[in-house]
Amino acid sequence: MTKTRNLTPEDVRLEESLSRQNHWKRWGPYLSERQWGTVREDYSPGGTAWDFFPHEHARSRTYRWGEDGIAGISDRHQLICFALAMWNGRDPILKERLFGLTGNEGNHGEDVKEYYFYLDSTPTHSYMKSLYKYAHAEFPYGQLVAENRRRNRGDLEYELLDTGVFNENRYFDVVTEYAKDTAEDILIKITATNHGPEEAELSLLPTIWFRNTWAWGRDDYRPSLRSAQQFSVPKEDGLPGSAVIEVEHKTYGKRWLLCEGKPELLFTENETNAKRLFGSENHTQFVKDGINDFVVHGNHDAVNPDQTGTKASALYRLRIPSGGTSSIRLRFTNQEPRVVRHSAPRLVMSSTPKTELLGSAFDAIFSTRKNEADAFYSERAPEGLSEDARNVQRQAFAGLLWSKQFYHIDVRAWLDGDPAGPTPPESRKTGRNSEWSNLYNADIVSMPDKWEYPWYAAWDLAFHCIPLAQVDPDFAKEQLTLLLREWYMHPNGQLPAYEWAFGDVNPPVHAWAAWRVYKIEKRIRGKADRDFLESIFHKLLLNFTWWVNRKDAEGMNVFQGGFLGLDNIGIFDRSAPLPTGGHLEQSDGTSWMGMYCLNMLAIALELARENPAYESVASKFFEHFVHIAHAMNNRGGDGIELWDKQDGFYYDVLHAPDGHRHYLKVRSLVGLIPLLAVETLEQDIVDRLPGFKRRMQWFIDNHADVRNHIQMQDSPRGTRRLLSLVNRDQIQSVLRYMLDESEFLSPYGIRSISKFHKDNPYVMNVRGHDHRVDYEPAESSTGLFGGNSNWRGPIWMPINFLLIEALQKFHHFYGADLNVELPTGSGKQASLWDAAAEISRRLTRIFLRSADGTRPVFGGLRQLQDDPRWRDHIYFHEYFHGDNGAGIGASHQTGWTALIAKLIEQSGERA
Repeated sequence: MTKTRNLTPEDVRLEESLSRQNHWKRWGPYLSERQWGTVREDYSPGGTAWDFFPHEHARSRTYRWGEDGIAGISDRHQLICFALAMWNGRDPILKERLFGLTGNEGNHGEDVKEYYFYLDSTPTHSYMKSLYKYAHAEFPYGQLVAENRRRNRGDLEYELLDTGVFNENRYFDVVTEYAKDTAEDILIKITATNHGPEEAELSLLPTIWFRNTWAWGRDDYRPSLRSAQQFSVPKEDGLPGSAVIEVEHKTYGKRWLLCEGKPELLFTENETNAKRLFGSENHTQFVKDGINDFVVHGNHDAVNPDQTGTKASALYRLRIPSGGTSSIRLRFTNQEPRVVRHSAPRLVMSSTPKTELLGSAFDAIFSTRKNEADAFYSERAPEGLSEDARNVQRQAFAGLLWSKQFYHIDVRAWLDGDPAGPTPPESRKTGRNSEWSNLYNADIVSMPDKWEYPWYAAWDLAFHCIPLAQVDPDFAKEQLTLLLREWYMHPNGQLPAYEWAFGDVNPPVHAWAAWRVYKIEKRIRGKADRDFLESIFHKLLLNFTWWVNRKDAEGMNVFQGGFLGLDNIGIFDRSAPLPTGGHLEQSDGTSWMGMYCLNMLAIALELARENPAYESVASKFFEHFVHIAHAMNNRGGDGIELWDKQDGFYYDVLHAPDGHRHYLKVRSLVGLIPLLAVETLEQDIVDRLPGFKRRMQWFIDNHADVRNHIQMQDSPRGTRRLLSLVNRDQIQSVLRYMLDESEFLSPYGIRSISKFHKDNPYVMNVRGHDHRVDYEPAESSTGLFGGNSNWRGPIWMPINFLLIEALQKFHHFYGADLNVELPTGSGKQASLWDAAAEISRRLTRIFLRSADGTRPVFGGLRQLQDDPRWRDHIYFHEYFHGDNGAGIGASHQTGWTALIAKLIEQSGERA
């Protein structure tokens, strides 16, 4: 149940940001969590990104295209960066970045091996909070790599908890919080709690540095950090004192990092340690890993005694008793400090000497921003929602907002190499992404997961924008528009898929997301942004044309498209040439295009309300949809269908080189996706658009088969028309499978492949080799697409979300005239609306505490299930076990799994 919203201080900040009255979003959590091992940092001849820039190099080697860190922030151009480094006195290196296995090391592909949680964030990042769990014992880097390499795909992954380093609660909770006093004045609080049975050592190193923009031969300007001794305040009269780092960059002028207490300030350069890595001479005396070598190895020559550089840390050496807590306070500000003496020296703002920068007002600002965050999210939680569900929803939003990242790559420069760098191998000119030289990205983009997937993916991003629109519609609109800009979209109209292969094809859901965001904003704000809708519609026309020209192999309105985001769902790799030869006529490819047509039709009809020029465009999409619907059931007029009458289900059709065609009878999401192409036309809309009405009627009158694809029904508002790829009988047949608990319907949502295939695998022999699909509810047993993704049984949030929406749309048309058995075989009838709500609540159940106090998402991890220090910190995984709901894959995929926040809003939590 939704409610009328009150304007909160955070809403005011969002308005100020939009109008550029205050740049509240200039600083945010824009650091990556893994810059190493990415395609953009890969300059190898063979495109071996994981090997070219491994984790072992990251502390010593300068990044070309971005920066990473733990719980960090940067400006929106990532010129100035801040993050937390730590050392427990035992690790072989500073903990400056998150560690995980590469795609080659993990038994299920790449996988982060750390425990961290996003606990809170407002959309303007006026308040943010994160948690990192840091063991007292030496971090077992080698053990994690060796044991996971030893295991096969059928084994469980070997996790950090399995190593025993958290036994007896021998770890610290390290909480990092940010609160903005103004858009340019950021308060930072780092709190460490020792949960172990005895006192333990912890060094905290809040670190500030510049992204290296000067080493590549394109811009020689070098910014500077220095110790501002004139602002140093000694410990006196019980006051903690302070140290100050002056930050100067030509883009922002001077800033200051104020560090409470008397930490030791350490300075070095963000330059590669070529001597350590490659055995060659360094370009500078001080290098990127200098602070690491000072702290870990006691090498005092590794840091600059003049206390200047491009990377600096404030070293706090703490000893924290068992159960004890220590906090440090910092402030990063554009307000020049000044030392004044009252009863003792104090650090104040030069412009307002009564404002003490690290005084009592510091904690008051934090308290205010935290309360404002509470008020903001209280307005967005449905009435009557439990505290547990509120916590899940808020952490979903937090993860989504923490997952913004400065994403930077200039493909032409990446292909050609830098003036100051080595000449790239010739293979790059025809290798990965060589056809995308138009692509220049230097923007804040919503990431699927900033460690596992620290690069955007086109269809993931579309789903991100739905929950983003609940809290920040303007940012959601910016994200959707961004991928359609000329420096992203290919000149031929294709959207970039992801950096491993920008030319791959994701499902075309951008128009759907734009239409949904438009309607969400209209509901929230009471006004519609038609300028946004019209602008994005024109760019989507280019992309739609690309799809029609490139993916309809024979001009029959039956579409291919490749893997279409569903990775290993098929019996063959759908991105590669088929071992049989020929091609696939894809049920999902054709259905996605049917859905695309209807989304574009809905947008065109909305725009035509005020501009009749869009009526003819709406007519075009109406007619195109009817052609696609006809082709789904009578391919090219030759009677070949993607609908199998015998089974009452949709399948891909293999089109062999000899002209023979047959169904690939795998019961998967491929056969459910046709449900997604559905829209209703209301009589009042049609009547207001006479040009569209005349053309539609002419088309119906002159194409005898059209009536098979348009269902009509009288309603109080006149004749209501249903446009759908599936008719009433087909809906009922498909839903019998989908709502059957022995097939698709799990206690936690809709499976990606029917459980039927557990005992009945689909096998096809090609030239003596068996290709098969089994029901695999957890990890993938194959290495297809890296092996860290599995669409052969698990539950995936985005398709479930679309299926819920489709059922709601069908209910809008059929109402009480169409009920289904829920679950199939139970004898209990339910409306399609109730079926949608039931699926929604089953998905929500993954994250909520059950009657026994456990959360299905945590699976068999007892520490996460039972320990009060862990159990309310939620993971939002990439996908979920098809039978028990346990989280699988990337653990911070908020990301599209943040859709759960929208489901909680619209369907609540309990039956």
